[in-house]
Amino acid sequence: MKRKHRIHEITTSHGNIVVEDNERDAPILVLIHGNSSCRQVFARQTGSDLSGNYRLITFDLPGHGESSDAAQPERTYTRPGLADAAIEMLAKLEISEAALLGWSLGGHIAIEMLGQFDGVTGLILTGTPPVRHGGMADGFVRPPHAGLAARQDLSAADVDLFARTMFGKPVEPFLREAIRRSDGRCRVRLFEAALAGVGVDQRGAVEGSPVPIAVINGGADPLIKLDYISSVEYANLWEGRCHVLEGVGHAPFWHAAGEFNAMVDRFLRTCSRPG
Repeated sequence: MKRKHRIHEITTSHGNIVVEDNERDAPILVLIHGNSSCRQVFARQTGSDLSGNYRLITFDLPGHGESSDAAQPERTYTRPGLADAAIEMLAKLEISEAALLGWSLGGHIAIEMLGQFDGVTGLILTGTPPVRHGGMADGFVRPPHAGLAARQDLSAADVDLFARTMFGKPVEPFLREAIRRSDGRCRVRLFEAALAGVGVDQRGAVEGSPVPIAVINGGADPLIKLDYISSVEYANLWEGRCHVLEGVGHAPFWHAAGEFNAMVDRFLRTCSRPG
C-alpha cells in the first residue's frame, strides 16, 4: 500500500537537511543515497508495498538535492561527517532505533553509523565494498578517486557519463539534475579524507559488528568487485551469503525493484524487534 509522504526540512549543525517520511507507526528503515545523487533514487521503494509495512525515511545528504550545502565543508564532507549529519537528523526526529539501507557512498556512511549510533537494528548494503584503510583498489574495479566521483567540476558530458555509470540506462532526468546540483567540494573532500584514513576501517567494522547485515548487489555492477565483497567475513551476514541480482548494474533497487524490495522486506522481518 502506497502511503503519502511528508517532506520537511530539519536544521542541523551540518546544514539544513530535507527529509521525506511516511510517518508510519512501524519499524523504521532509513535509506541513504550515493555520491552526487538524491533521495529520489529510492522512489521505487517509497512508492512500493514497503511503505505499507515500514516507516520509510529518505533524505538529501548535505550538499545534495534540496538540502543545503555544508556549513563547514571540511567537517561535513567526509564519511564520518555525513554519518554525524544523519545521526543528528535522526535525533531531531526523536528516532533512537532504525535499520539502515545504504547505496554506494550511502553504504559507507551507514557503516560509519554502526559505531556512532547505538540504535542500528539492521544494515543493508548495496554497491558498497567495505574496504580497509588504503585498500580502496581491493573492492572497486577502478578506484573511485581516479575518476568523476572525486572531481569538483563536471561538464555536461561528465554528468551524463557519471549518471550512466552509477545508475545505468536510460539516464533518469532527476539524476542528471541531482549530479549537476551536488556540491563538487563534497566529491573532492570525500576522497581526500578517505585516502588520508579518516573514518573507520570499514571491513573491520562489518567483520566485528553483531548487527545483522544484508548484502544485495547487481551481478553486472561495473564499479565493484563482487568476489571481494563475498570474501569479507561479516560477523552476522543475513542468510549466510551475499545476494546477487543477475543482469543488474550498480542500482539494483531501481532496475530490479520488485526482487530487491522482496529481499529487503524479508530481511527487515528478521530484524524487527518486538515492542
